[in-house]
Amino acid sequence: MEKKRIRCEVSKKCGGCQYQGTPYEEQLRKKQKQEELLLGKFCKVLPIIGMEQPCFYRNKVHRVFDRDKKGNAIAGNYEANSHRVVPVEQCLIEDEKCQEIIRTIRGMLKSFKIKTFDEDTGYGLLRHVMVRRGYKTGEIMVILVLASPVFPSKNNFVKALKKAHPEITTIILNVNNKKTSMVLGEQEKPIYGKGFIKDQLCDTMFRISPKSFFQVNPVQTEILYQTAIDFAGLTGKETVIDAYCGTGTISLIAARHAKQVIGVELNKDAIRDARLNAKENQIRNIEFRQGDAGDFMVAMAEKNKRQMWYSWIRPGQEAMRNFSLPS
Repeated sequence: MEKKRIRCEVSKKCGGCQYQGTPYEEQLRKKQKQEELLLGKFCKVLPIIGMEQPCFYRNKVHRVFDRDKKGNAIAGNYEANSHRVVPVEQCLIEDEKCQEIIRTIRGMLKSFKIKTFDEDTGYGLLRHVMVRRGYKTGEIMVILVLASPVFPSKNNFVKALKKAHPEITTIILNVNNKKTSMVLGEQEKPIYGKGFIKDQLCDTMFRISPKSFFQVNPVQTEILYQTAIDFAGLTGKETVIDAYCGTGTISLIAARHAKQVIGVELNKDAIRDARLNAKENQIRNIEFRQGDAGDFMVAMAEKNKRQMWYSWIRPGQEAMRNFSLPS
């Protein structure tokens, strides 16, 4: 596929892409200029590393389900600054297989008598569908977001979907019965497969759960991470803090080059996956902590500050015994 972007039919309504219709090389030039304006007075800005194939790369695809004026089921994205659903048949930056699976699900709704959820009335069952695909492993996760845990003909639905797409490795039922703009609810359970998929970045294998953060552009992520490691110039003696570490992607890759790595993340599901990822990759010089990364770094800075004060107290100086540190 050429780098020149094919024009998307719904880009102006969807609002998801700011550069649709602009040739890729021109996109890179505009972004380069913007970065130079923002950062040029502080440092040298190197050329942006673009993609060889800048289409159909996103490994996570989400669609909102609704009905049009004729009552037909539609799957799309919210129009910018609204909750109006713009039907999206094909997105030019999202994985094609994931989109195909979503179209299949939309086509199955009528035969299984599944109603799409209506935000105004609160009536209906299917709210969202999210599909995630491992770029290197090919594993596929389908997440059905329902307004109720009661899913009629669940087994037959799964069987039919698997028949249409045998490449699917797991299907999760997620329940979101709240009036919220959040896609995923708290309650979820696998109804087929293990409930997670795996993918590989920089020779490291990662487990990905429904709520876990994982970079959506795997090709550029490998380039980004390797560039960051090269620029960090790690010698194997450092302690590295990976703030907002997600499933531990940067943490685990950096651990191969540092003395110790501490990953901090608020999302408990992501931390669980990060710890499992470390174990599976047999990386031991790493620890993951659940909590606010900002609070953690402030606490670490205070701890180091206090240690520096104590290091100034010479052994045997009795006069310093009651020395108190500033708060």
